[in-house]
Amino acid sequence: MKKIKCIIIDDEPIAVSYLADYVSKISELELVGTFHRAREAYDLIVAGEVDLLFLDIQMPEVSGLDFLRTLPSSPQVILTTAYSEYALESYELEVADYLLKPIGFKRFADAVGKVRNRLNAQIKDASNFSKYIFLKSGYKSIKVDVCNITFVESFGVYVTFNHKDGRSFVKNERLKNVEEHLVSSGFLRVHKSYLINLDLIEAVYGNTIEIGGKEIPIGRSYKSTIKELIDSD
Repeated sequence: MKKIKCIIIDDEPIAVSYLADYVSKISELELVGTFHRAREAYDLIVAGEVDLLFLDIQMPEVSGLDFLRTLPSSPQVILTTAYSEYALESYELEVADYLLKPIGFKRFADAVGKVRNRLNAQIKDASNFSKYIFLKSGYKSIKVDVCNITFVESFGVYVTFNHKDGRSFVKNERLKNVEEHLVSSGFLRVHKSYLINLDLIEAVYGNTIEIGGKEIPIGRSYKSTIKELIDSD
C-alpha cells in the first residue's frame, strides 16, 4: 500500500517529538517534515507533496485555521490542539479529526484510520473520473458527465465543478488530485487555482481564457503551454 506522506506543524518541540514518535509506530505513515511555523510548510503543501497534515491551532504569526484558509487546496488535516473551543470552526473546514492535547496513541491511531478511509474513498471516486463523477447537490448525489464540466476551481480546502448549464458543485478535494484524473479527458491546468475543459474553450485573449461565459486567468507558469496549444491549431 502506498505510504501516506505527512507533516507536523506545531510550535511546541515536545508536541512535535511525541507526534513524530506516534507516526513512526504506524507503518502506513511516512513523516516528510516537521515545522514550528505554518508558513514554512506552505510550499511543500501547495506542491502536492503532503497527504496528511497534523496541525496545531494556536501558533505565532498565523493560527492553524487561518493557515488552512490560505491554501489553494488542502491535504487531509488532523488538528492537534489544547483548545476545545475551535471544534465547530474546524469542522466547517472539513478537517478529518480534532485531537485535544494530551493525545493518547489510541486516539491518534483512530484519527489516522479516519484519514485512511477518506483517502480510500477518494481513490474509489477517482476511478470513474474519466467518464462521470457523483457530486453533492443538497441531499442528492448528482451524476455529472465529465464532458459537461467547463472548469474546476480551487477555493481554500474545496474545489468547485462548474457545469456548462450554469450549475456548480462543491467538493472537498485537492485540485491536484482532480487534475490527475481529468487530464486524460481533455482537461488542462491553466492556473494554480483553475483546471479547464479544452473542448469547451470559447476564446483566448491576453492572459485570459473565456469558457462557459466566464473569464479564467492564465497563470504565468502556464502561458507557454497555452501559446503552444493555440499555435498548433
